[in-house]
Amino acid sequence: MENLGFFGVVFGILMRLWPVWAGLALVYGIVWAYKPKLGLFGQLFNSWTGAVGVSICLFWVFAAMFADIIAPFGPRTQIAIMKNAVPGVIESESASAFLLGGDHLARDVFSRVMYGCRVVLLIAPAATMIAFIVGITLGLPAGYFGGKIDSALSFLANLVLAFPVILLFYLLVTPGIMETWPPYVMGGTLFLVPIIFFSVMFYTRYSSAPRKLAIYLTATIAIGMWAWLNLMSSDLFIEKLGTVGLGWLGSMLQWPVFNMFGIETNELNIFVAVVFASSPGVFRIVRGLVLDVKTRDYIAAAQTRGESPWYIMLWETLPNARGPLIVDACLRIGYTTILLGTLGFFGLGMGPESPDWGTMIKDGSQTAQLRLYYWQGVAPAVALMSLVLGLNLLADTLREESLRD
Repeated sequence: MENLGFFGVVFGILMRLWPVWAGLALVYGIVWAYKPKLGLFGQLFNSWTGAVGVSICLFWVFAAMFADIIAPFGPRTQIAIMKNAVPGVIESESASAFLLGGDHLARDVFSRVMYGCRVVLLIAPAATMIAFIVGITLGLPAGYFGGKIDSALSFLANLVLAFPVILLFYLLVTPGIMETWPPYVMGGTLFLVPIIFFSVMFYTRYSSAPRKLAIYLTATIAIGMWAWLNLMSSDLFIEKLGTVGLGWLGSMLQWPVFNMFGIETNELNIFVAVVFASSPGVFRIVRGLVLDVKTRDYIAAAQTRGESPWYIMLWETLPNARGPLIVDACLRIGYTTILLGTLGFFGLGMGPESPDWGTMIKDGSQTAQLRLYYWQGVAPAVALMSLVLGLNLLADTLREESLRD
């Protein structure tokens, strides 16, 4: 079979990634033209670490967005003759090359890496966001009120932190649990937390302006419930609704408007596990920040004006603690990305046919595969490493900018 060779492979990958280069060029053009008006985002490009970090992160974001265009084959497409094919081999029927070789099931490694970043960028940022909202919701009253509330919430957080993380993931992600109700109950509850959080936030700010409050609450509940229904619209959940007499709800979840980005069962379990593992850490950071910020003069001024405690927590304390939280969010997304890869490596992640990077590394790390067909494990490992590197560089730059402020 014909082979492109090393330089042919490099050129082929660069050509396949043209939507990514176009997206990056557009971003850099906007930054060059409007940098003073872009605030914190524009300031990230003042140093090479920030520019590189943002570029790497945007690279994978655009790769996830345009994976259908970039990947020459589907993530599960098998071509028997291409089993364990070396990088650059051209598949005769389609005249397309396996740019990063084939795996042990004759699937294109390059295509799977591109589709795999979608899994990572769907779960890691979303799980981190939910974990932050849960941690903030519990950390604000713990730090602000103190006393018994602080003791009770801190005890719960320490209880979760003391529980062995690997055992927690095994209990939540093991195949036997995936087809039961608990993951959907826990996931459905967690998905409601952002709706409640932002509803309370807008209520405390606009309670004296009913018209504005009605607009914000209506938009929050409408968008939140739409996202909630989309996230819960997996095939197994729809099937289970029929067994308990809620088939009408299952039929509604199959409508295109409610079935745009549903999380499947295994993804939901991993999502729940990541949120449970991350929330206590966020709680402790928020609690510590609130203990410091609540002693400032502007908090005393808000209390003198007669503002409610939740208004002070959400609109006075939280905005002034945003710097460390933004930095921690970037770092935590990186940790979550590594965690997803670790779960996949230990067989606790997605199904064996999934293109997520952890599963690919596990498949390619077997002794024979790694020794003879190294590209099967190296390609997803490099992708995982590069994304985490970009997030860490971004976090470092954000930390420097927060110190300047």
